[in-house]
Amino acid sequence: MTAFDHAERRIWSGKAEAYARTYARLCAHPAAALLDAAEAGPGSRVLDVGCGSGTVSATAVTRGATVYAADAEPGMAEATRLAVPGIAAAHIARLPELPYAEDTFDAAVGNFVLNHVGRPREALTELRRITRPGGRVAVTIWRSPGAPGQTLIGRAARTAGLTRPDWLPALAPEDDFPRTPEGLAALLDAAGLLDAECTEVAWEHRCDPDTWWAGAERGIGAIGQVLNSGGAEGLAAAKRAYEDLSGEFRTPEGLLALPHAALLAAGTA
Repeated sequence: MTAFDHAERRIWSGKAEAYARTYARLCAHPAAALLDAAEAGPGSRVLDVGCGSGTVSATAVTRGATVYAADAEPGMAEATRLAVPGIAAAHIARLPELPYAEDTFDAAVGNFVLNHVGRPREALTELRRITRPGGRVAVTIWRSPGAPGQTLIGRAARTAGLTRPDWLPALAPEDDFPRTPEGLAALLDAAGLLDAECTEVAWEHRCDPDTWWAGAERGIGAIGQVLNSGGAEGLAAAKRAYEDLSGEFRTPEGLLALPHAALLAAGTA
């Protein structure tokens, strides 16, 4: 594994419940479009890699697909197994080394999983390997620069003077790619997927301000590590900044209305 992969395992260890209670609903938004792009329907054999809390798997099961799920974090794989009674299996496995034979699946989907692997091109090559010729691979990633709702807590952290901790590496330059429609489509091309296409998906996520803060406060994702890097004092300063900045997004009902944007790409194996 790369240094980035090791950091991801550290970040997400034991976070399945916190994720399910906070950011899982946010990440569920593109699930239907992702499965449409993968042409996952009745009778198809589908792999949901980076399954998280099981939203994509559950949606695929309701479509009549035979669904297998995989996640590098054991708690996530178990959460999906429990949440999706009709699932064929939920395995502990990480990209780019999946425990499946070549040409096993009709479709492979990864909802935001490419954000969490050290070698994204190799991860896509692995998804192509386990997908039959003519089958579909579809993925989502967060766009960069992020939409205003995505950057709210990061802005609060910067206002409080918090920075990325030294132990948290970025992708190696040779493994990185532009988080744009053109950049993601080119990555699929480089992985050997045919007729790759990428579109932007935008939505407004509504949630309670305390719930939005709680995910990062509990250490979810890279932003959670930044937020907690300054100890209790830094966390308190960031919370004050968050309360001020979040006013931009508050509805009359007291919720946050947070604009988000992701990229959805698919290609043929």
